Amino acid sequence: MKTTVTAAAALCTLLTASTLASAQKADVPKGPALAPAPAASDTGNMEKLQDFKSTGAQTIPTIQQDPQKAADIEKTLSHIKLPPGFHISLYAQVPDARMIAVGPQGVVTFVSTRKNNVYALTDRSRSGHATEVKEFAPTVEFKNPNGICFSKDGFLYTVEQNRVLQFPAAEFFYESPDVAVSAIVKQGDLIPASEESFNHSARACVVGPDNKLYITIGQPYNVYAPDKYDMYYKAGLGSIIRMNQDGSDREIFAHGLRNSVGLDFAKDKSLWFTDNQVDGMGDDIPPGEINHATKAGENFGFPWYGGGHVRTNEYKSQTPPADVVFPVVEETAHAADLGLLVYTGKMFPKEYQGAIFSAQHGSWNRTVPVGARVMITRVKEDGTAPEGSKPFAEGWLNSDGEYDGRPVDIAQLRDGSLLVSDDFAGAVYRITYSK
Repeated sequence: MKTTVTAAAALCTLLTASTLASAQKADVPKGPALAPAPAASDTGNMEKLQDFKSTGAQTIPTIQQDPQKAADIEKTLSHIKLPPGFHISLYAQVPDARMIAVGPQGVVTFVSTRKNNVYALTDRSRSGHATEVKEFAPTVEFKNPNGICFSKDGFLYTVEQNRVLQFPAAEFFYESPDVAVSAIVKQGDLIPASEESFNHSARACVVGPDNKLYITIGQPYNVYAPDKYDMYYKAGLGSIIRMNQDGSDREIFAHGLRNSVGLDFAKDKSLWFTDNQVDGMGDDIPPGEINHATKAGENFGFPWYGGGHVRTNEYKSQTPPADVVFPVVEETAHAADLGLLVYTGKMFPKEYQGAIFSAQHGSWNRTVPVGARVMITRVKEDGTAPEGSKPFAEGWLNSDGEYDGRPVDIAQLRDGSLLVSDDFAGAVYRITYSK
């Protein structure tokens, strides 16, 4: 798209020595969080920012790290069960922490929310925890920016319910309240506006080995009516779509999904993703899913199947397509499988190479709660996982059946340690290994 090319090209001429010096001096003062200057409408700000003009904002709101809350979180973490040699600690307090995007330069980590904020976490002292947490791009009006991911060359993408934004050089501009930004998918162009809903509106994204942007798009119903099928299929609702990084050449990569909120590529360039099953069919069915897409155009079974091989009541009289791809692993029903990572780091023992880590957010409609844990799935070279998924980190669901935390996403730092987000506790954790 023209605006994206212009924004990227303009960086070369606008990042002068004076610009760099100004940004490097933009550290937020210590003390209480500072409110940003009154902002114009989002449309007005976007026009200014896309043209590299200032909005007039001078400060960036910071998130103070509460010592008492930190102590309470660490107390919870002391009860988390991990395999021998692994350790978990508090990395940062981040309100409503959802998906995680680690900057390719290792400068800053971005954490999304389902509300209207994205946060930047910086470990300036390389101490193993964030020394600074502040809002990213406070002059941009976000709308449920759950999906967040980086390209290898430093372009940050945020995927909202119905818009996709691109932030060139996010690891540089995050020090300023004003940032370079382009809307590669304008508001209202990701899904039909008539199908916007409060339900299943959290997207996830990843930039693939083909340098295309992959986005999960959930459909808004428990099971949608048959008369919606054609529209939803064409619009990409209940699918994973992909597009060039400027928003062009959009296509459906995988369909037959209900509501996927986690995906990652393996070294063989195949795509793994979670999907959430149909509700209201009982405590133990249908199962959640970990799926494997090996080529474009595959059908993963919804709405004929509500999870695994369990047929939905709404479509039980219809004959399912013959080419349905069933999940590699069937997860515990209603555990709410969200973020997913294929591990490529060097910190963990060799047997963890290529393993899938996934976050179970925890059930909401089960008589006996389940989930609230990090799972591990070991995959063989043929793409099978005969041992299924097993708990890797658990204990956020306490003995009283109450949640002390609800994991959402998993990301890998450059040193091979893992970050885990928790939107219930408002925290990001770090998992390390040492012999």
